[in-house]
Amino acid sequence: MITLYYWTTPNGHKITLCLEEMGLPYDVIPVNIGKGDQFEAEFLQLSPNNKIPAIVDTEPEDGGEPISVFESGAILAYLAEKTGQFYGETWRQRLDVMQWLYWQMGGLGPMAGQNHHFNVYAPEPVPYAIDRYVKETARLYAVMDRRLADRPFLAGDYSIADMASYPWVVSHERQKQDLNDFPNVKRWHAAISERPATKRAYAVADQIKEAKQGFTDDEKKILFGQDASTIPRR
Repeated sequence: MITLYYWTTPNGHKITLCLEEMGLPYDVIPVNIGKGDQFEAEFLQLSPNNKIPAIVDTEPEDGGEPISVFESGAILAYLAEKTGQFYGETWRQRLDVMQWLYWQMGGLGPMAGQNHHFNVYAPEPVPYAIDRYVKETARLYAVMDRRLADRPFLAGDYSIADMASYPWVVSHERQKQDLNDFPNVKRWHAAISERPATKRAYAVADQIKEAKQGFTDDEKKILFGQDASTIPRR
């Protein structure tokens, strides 16, 4: 059994997508990041970066004690290795999957995240930052569009690399991106949207009644007011 510590963000959706595709039984524990649940001592034992998602696997491969994993990319890789699914069948295929997984973790996610921040959440417009992150998001979409020109998914077959990238592309309008400018990404996005596991994964978010679009001013202070002083040292 997998216990998923989750909130309704792109990084949270990655893991529900993966668990639903793999058919693994799991329980969800909501971590309301607007209320500051991510700073609770119990959660910090699992996720020292005080970010969702995190998982606990009560049946790890070595048969030992339950194991916890934090960081969405690490969780995806862990689950792929555990099940042998959506990870490629050969060494070269797995290398392709991992390259595009890391591309999302190091590029698409952080840049689209900053795009969201300055376009949606910043207390006042910062034109340079908006321009910078909208353009970089567009560049990354173009990289993905070129990659998908001759294959259905990022690593050929559907994989954890696609599960990592898809939730960020769901928010393309918020990022000021028009999928008509990226026809291969548009086709890829539509194909993943129609997968039954994708629909089940996003239904999980609908079941969390506390979840909503946007954040209050108090919630923004919790989410965007962190610095070194907010990290417990002991």
